[in-house]
Amino acid sequence: MQSVLNTVKGTALNVAEYLTPVLKESKFRETGVLTPEEFVAAGDHLVHHCPTWQWAAGDETKTKPYLPKDKQFLITRNVPCYRRCKQMEYVGEETLVEEESGDGGWVETHQLNDDGTTQLEDKICELTMEETKDEMHTPDSDKSAPGVAGAEAEDDDDDEAIDMDDFEESGMLDLVDPAVATTTRKAEPEAKVSPGAGASGGEAEASGDSVLHTRTYDLHITYDKYYQTPRLWVVGYDEQRKPLTVEQMYEDVSQDHAKKTVTMESHPHLPGPNMASVHPCRHADIMKKIIQTVEEGGGQLGVHLYLIIFLKFVQTVIPTIEYDFTQNFNMS
Repeated sequence: MQSVLNTVKGTALNVAEYLTPVLKESKFRETGVLTPEEFVAAGDHLVHHCPTWQWAAGDETKTKPYLPKDKQFLITRNVPCYRRCKQMEYVGEETLVEEESGDGGWVETHQLNDDGTTQLEDKICELTMEETKDEMHTPDSDKSAPGVAGAEAEDDDDDEAIDMDDFEESGMLDLVDPAVATTTRKAEPEAKVSPGAGASGGEAEASGDSVLHTRTYDLHITYDKYYQTPRLWVVGYDEQRKPLTVEQMYEDVSQDHAKKTVTMESHPHLPGPNMASVHPCRHADIMKKIIQTVEEGGGQLGVHLYLIIFLKFVQTVIPTIEYDFTQNFNMS
């Protein structure tokens, strides 16, 4: 039912976008929206500072006349996604980032403790090597005891320092240091890798390939003429570079936004099947709040930074897709 409603709504918005005139006058500071020229300027800034993003022309039959032919939308490819959203352990209560209507706001679902750490770090410390494929041991691990080691350490402090030349000639350098751990790998039967599965987004192939195979995503940023803001699109691939199904892609979307903020719609510049898109209805409001926060702190936000900031706040929707390697941004 939800997919039917999204389809009807998408069709209506396509008609509305067609009838909406192109924004000519800048209203960036007042309402958080962009003109097509400002979108291109912000895109050029993103490409310059983060070369993994590039401009694309798209299908000629879908070229938008209000954008340059060679700068119809932005694209970055092969972005890794190592985990599923359900594998993330959210800490603390959810924070509502923006709320003005009954539709609710953006939900920041992963937060840090007051000291900047997460409970996940404590759980990692509790892990033992018995849970992994490797067993760590030292040559004297079975016969050494903490008390004995402490006594030997005190005796060593009282000994006279050994001359290094005599130490080399004695052959002591060839002995195995019992304090150095060695690694022994257990032989395991070959395992089949199921597409789209894996606790960390994919495992090495059974042939012994040491490369970590994981899901990847291609990300697109288009200009939405109706909402007058950028719009993010994502298409995913499994470990064998086969397209993910709709339900598999929803596994990499925050459950607070799946099928609500993120819906499957037709790409404005490319033919083919529908792609997952982060709906832009809240983008201008969020950007307006960020602009006001910066100005209240005595700063000023340039329109060229729009996409840098845009990519940071939509990360809450797709938290496991690790695309944000752009420059840092300070709101104070």
